[in-house]
Amino acid sequence: MIYHRRLANKAAVVTGAGSGIGRASARLFAAEGARVICADRAADGLGETVDLINRAGGKAIAVTTDTADEPAVRALVERCQADFGALDVFYANAGISGGMVPLLEQSVELWQEILRVNLIGPFLAIKYASPVMIAQGQGSIVCTASVAGLRANAGGTPYSASKAGVISLVQTSANALLGTGVRVNAVCPGLIETGMTKPMFDGARARGSEAKIGQLNPMQRFGVPEEIAQMALFLASDDASYVNGQAFAVDGGLSSTHPFAKPRR
Repeated sequence: MIYHRRLANKAAVVTGAGSGIGRASARLFAAEGARVICADRAADGLGETVDLINRAGGKAIAVTTDTADEPAVRALVERCQADFGALDVFYANAGISGGMVPLLEQSVELWQEILRVNLIGPFLAIKYASPVMIAQGQGSIVCTASVAGLRANAGGTPYSASKAGVISLVQTSANALLGTGVRVNAVCPGLIETGMTKPMFDGARARGSEAKIGQLNPMQRFGVPEEIAQMALFLASDDASYVNGQAFAVDGGLSSTHPFAKPRR
């Protein structure tokens, strides 16, 4: 693959970088020239991500932390400034699914934790990254939402509500930061094979029905983390200099249609 160094001399933070979309994005950002603070709660996976980047000639630092904890997010921003002298990109990607607990069996505690990680985490990223970016006159904040935040039946109720909140968060934050040069956007992944979706993929493969995964979208397949990373890279880069307050579905076309039956040929 030919890289165009779209993030040359940029300093970035990527949360949830220990696996899946976060790892793919951190590696792509580094390959495109960014120096990357990689943050995650999972130390083992995080170390592997950073090792992959550094062995490929990139520059990455691992920070094991809770990316939905206010002092921790403030410290991430300060660490990026201290080590790299700037903060140009903050990709608030960390999230949890919460499983598929039936609606009437869900606890308040389940909702609180999912909203804390999936929605308050991105809010904290915006709260602490934007002042640094405002002082620089530019910056890009990217959040991972989901097609589950657009329509029903793509995730559990609290997960879907949290991702709908992320979409609203980037819209309202982009407007709250008007005139500052700071852009806030979201990526809405469809069905992607990651650690979060591993149980579903494992179950389908055990049943011999792997070929059916993703069949409801027009592409008739599931996605991989690298495909989401490409959208995150675009939004992080100056190529998206006039893109603000938007939520982009990267889902093979799933969210473009109502439910349908595959036509017979």
